Amino acid sequence: MKITMIGTGYVGLVSGACFADFGHDVVCVDKDAGKIAAIESGRMPIYEPGLDHLVGSNAAAGRLSFTTDLGEGVKGADAIFIAVGTPSRRGDGHADLSYVYAAAKEIAAAVDGPTVIVTKSTVPVGTGDEVERIVREARSDVEIAVVSNPEFLREGAAIGDFKRPDRVVVGTTGDQRAIDVMAQIYRPLNLNQAPVMFTGRRTAELIKYAANAFLATKITFINEMADLCEAVGAEVQDVARGIGLDNRIGSKFLHAGPGYGGSCFPKDTLALVKTGQDHDAPIRIVETVVQVNDLRKRAMGRKIVKALGGEARGKTVALLGLTFKPNTDDMRDAPSIAIVQALEDAGATIVAYDPEGMDVAAPLMPQVTMAKDAYEAAKGADALVLVTEWDAFRALDLKRLAASMNQPTLVDLRNIYPIQEAQNAGFTLSRVGGKGTEK
Repeated sequence: MKITMIGTGYVGLVSGACFADFGHDVVCVDKDAGKIAAIESGRMPIYEPGLDHLVGSNAAAGRLSFTTDLGEGVKGADAIFIAVGTPSRRGDGHADLSYVYAAAKEIAAAVDGPTVIVTKSTVPVGTGDEVERIVREARSDVEIAVVSNPEFLREGAAIGDFKRPDRVVVGTTGDQRAIDVMAQIYRPLNLNQAPVMFTGRRTAELIKYAANAFLATKITFINEMADLCEAVGAEVQDVARGIGLDNRIGSKFLHAGPGYGGSCFPKDTLALVKTGQDHDAPIRIVETVVQVNDLRKRAMGRKIVKALGGEARGKTVALLGLTFKPNTDDMRDAPSIAIVQALEDAGATIVAYDPEGMDVAAPLMPQVTMAKDAYEAAKGADALVLVTEWDAFRALDLKRLAASMNQPTLVDLRNIYPIQEAQNAGFTLSRVGGKGTEK
């Protein structure tokens, strides 16, 4: 199959490379000539483990190519995927669909034969209807079908998620040709027995938002339970395990921490809230999730100040991890941003280290000093804060860290280190959802 991917951001580049690895002929289109040139030279615009090799090997095999010319890119395509950004619209929180609609107009002007147009971007209910209207009004002479095919990729594990998905959701209006084309595109997944779920187009659009909102709700629930655990002297990790062993609940996304961030959960929960309000079907649970999560990030800054004895002015705080999760350089809505702001407002000096995110983080937090590693960050600090659970932070030499600090205080926002281990290293420990320890 010949596939055109409009957009070489996170979703478009990973999806395009994986489709090419399945054996399809894929052309990725992006208006940013600098980005296209960088990709062709082997420099990826995002950090995703294994992506550089996947792109390079399929480009070398002739299955994957890149262009800035949309007209050339869509020629003869069996399917044209729209994988452009849908950020929160400034002012009201709705998903900004301007890039999606602009892509639809350009596709309509360039398409040269029967094709299936697929919205891969995360879009609110009804977006497919509008894409179809745009294209049909411009090109009534061409046979097209518009399909919704939401992505479910986790940053840091996107390639594995694409090739071994829990499910593939395809939303159509019942057009048999579109169903056949999408079935053929995903046929290589038959070996993994991944279910391809065909639904109505509006249903598929809503599935994506419902999935992200539910996961965000699980995260926020366990974070509120963590606060209750701290208040009553219970252990949130045991609570999470105790409820997670129930198959009806499951253990995933029950890890207490500083709140969710990233490119999906914040904007998607907000967009779902706005959709519910617009259709007079408010989703009160998700509204609360959004509010609680926003407040939690700032509260983590106060937690650090409390661990410093209630006064941060004139003190140095070392942060380990800046990205919203490990194995990515994504800083969008990362909890570290709110934490840094809260600490700066309290008068603290901040040093930080992140294995991949410092180049992206530096412009967002210009007053923060970036260190070369965890040990340099901790030197002379009054508190060491674990913000992101990178593997590189799971087996640090705690005694070395404590000995180098002005005040050996460890604030573990991910509950990575056991109390006894931190205590033996000489740390005063502050944890999430449990009792700390005195050194």
